[in-house]
Amino acid sequence: MTEPTLPILEGPNCPLPISDRGQIVIGHGSGGQMTHDLIRDVFQKRLSNPILNTANDAAILPQAPAGQRLVVSTDAHIVSPLFFAGGDIGRLAVCGTVNDVAMLGAQPSFLTATFILEEGFPISDLEAIVDSFAAACVEAGVELVAADTKVTEHGKSDKLFISTTGFGWADSNLTIGGEQAKAGDAVILSGAVGNHGIAVAEARGNLGFSSSVRSDTAPLNHLVAALLDANLDVHVLRDPTRGGLATTLVEIARQSQVNIQLEEDAIPIDKPVRKACDLLGLDPLYLANEGKLILILPAHQAESALNILRARQYGEGAALIGQVLEPSRGQLWIKTPFGTTRILDMLAGEMLPRIC
Repeated sequence: MTEPTLPILEGPNCPLPISDRGQIVIGHGSGGQMTHDLIRDVFQKRLSNPILNTANDAAILPQAPAGQRLVVSTDAHIVSPLFFAGGDIGRLAVCGTVNDVAMLGAQPSFLTATFILEEGFPISDLEAIVDSFAAACVEAGVELVAADTKVTEHGKSDKLFISTTGFGWADSNLTIGGEQAKAGDAVILSGAVGNHGIAVAEARGNLGFSSSVRSDTAPLNHLVAALLDANLDVHVLRDPTRGGLATTLVEIARQSQVNIQLEEDAIPIDKPVRKACDLLGLDPLYLANEGKLILILPAHQAESALNILRARQYGEGAALIGQVLEPSRGQLWIKTPFGTTRILDMLAGEMLPRIC
């Protein structure tokens, strides 16, 4: 018995395939006209700007302002499921790349993106995701200047993948990086950890119960700009995504060849996240985050940095969580409420795969 073919909705405005349930879907090998209409009706309608609208095969970016240099980051986003409490793959794709650019002290300005769609993907879901992508671009203050779409055969990929590259300008005099932590520095976290990991786990049905946890997916470049505008001597910025807070700080300790000590009681963790972790046997220090930053700077500037973060969206829960100790081979320690100290290492494997 042959599988029924998808009929085509005829007409000049929307020549897109319709499923047997009456839902518009993505088709494979659709040809130039259908691809053109998909780009026009879904992507250009939501992501229009003068650079993208030239419709050329490449974009010409403006020259870097005097005294600044170009910062570039690229990432691929394969989160499952595509929609979760507090976000979706569209918002995640923008925020993830914007934040990576911002963590070097740059102000993100432009994005490119590739959308890899599986045959049969509903147009309604794609529209919702592109709307979310566009809204995140507006919030972050970035423009999509080049993009591509590809459609794979059904079963050859998983619904939708998005790859993004971000471009931004950073002051040429800035030296911010994971190798810049120094003995005596303070370690600050911009808010509670673990929310993204638990929100995605719940969306997958992995919790076995419902919770109020929402993903923290957010653009952090405005927080970074506020810190730099205050002329703080920022040494390290990093967003603790896959592998969470602990893995990210181990990486920094090794890059800088220092020891870092955390105060366990000082690390902000929301009660619903802690409860979920207790029930599932997860460690919130290793759960992914998509809207938090780690800030390392001289201890005497810690209070100023906390005041700046707490006065702004996405930084209200900022806390001083530890300090950088003497130069060493690079270890992360955590002081427990009982007065003991233990070593934290990198996450082996992934606690929750396909998280971002």
